[in-house]
Amino acid sequence: MGILSLITGKAGASGFGSASTAEQVTDGVDASRLTVVITGGASGIGLETSRVFALRGAHVVIAARNTEAASEARKTIMEKNPTARIDVLKLDLSSLKSVRAFVDQFNSMKLPLNILINNAGVMFCPFQLSKDGVEMQFATNHLGHFLLTNLLLDNMKATAKSTGIEGRIVNLSSVAHHHTYPKGIDFDKINDKKIYNDKLAYGQSKLANLLHAKELSRRLQEEGANITVNSVHPGLIMTNLMRHSFVLMKVLQVATYILWKNVPQGAATTCYVGLNPQLSGVTGKYFADCNEEKISKLARNDELAKQLWDFSEELIKSSQ
Repeated sequence: MGILSLITGKAGASGFGSASTAEQVTDGVDASRLTVVITGGASGIGLETSRVFALRGAHVVIAARNTEAASEARKTIMEKNPTARIDVLKLDLSSLKSVRAFVDQFNSMKLPLNILINNAGVMFCPFQLSKDGVEMQFATNHLGHFLLTNLLLDNMKATAKSTGIEGRIVNLSSVAHHHTYPKGIDFDKINDKKIYNDKLAYGQSKLANLLHAKELSRRLQEEGANITVNSVHPGLIMTNLMRHSFVLMKVLQVATYILWKNVPQGAATTCYVGLNPQLSGVTGKYFADCNEEKISKLARNDELAKQLWDFSEELIKSSQ
């Protein structure tokens, strides 16, 4: 991302830039035939994504760990948009059991699924293991979404085939994918407390989001499935995601205030990649400020992407 473009909000090739909002990038889009699952859709940019998808007519399923907060978010959206179609289902991405329970509940609703927004995440948290014994940032940001996506794929493929409407999967990654452990993904030391660094572990999980999208995109293209998979960097936004490093982030925000976005701007790239017709047929790419952006050398590594896929499948099997 060019710093000048980020500061000025100058539009890129897409016609949008860092100053564009989620409403602006979806203006004129009719999503009334679409069903979308949004993880972490009850707060921060996830809430704005839920609101804008509902505003465009989509049936929104908010998947959230805190269903009370999600129900309040639903109520808030519907106060201004009484015709919005929003459901709330419980999902704790740090628990593979919860992921499976969510999918069972979603499937019982007999809904189609056009779009999956893998938005939820944790950031810079102290070392801890998930219920499945996996380092928490890797477990929540990557592994939970990996299983969720795989379990929802059959529905997405069937929906795309029966409706003729392209399915879309959006992984929220980050520019932080550039800042990770030397090997990118430290497969042998994922759960090693001795070498744990909260910033590098976050970067590792965000690199995993990119590699997951890359490998899934390749597999779906081989199958001829009418589903695209892309990753996005939302930008710097002060949300609850930063609760583990609030003081550090406030200092950073003061020092770099001109680079920060508000929430409607932060949700723009997600909504652009998820809904804008300009992205029809575009897959395996990474976007920032609503424009395609370069990725790190590690994120371009096909073998690393395949290795991560196999490693993730093994972790899931070992948790059963």
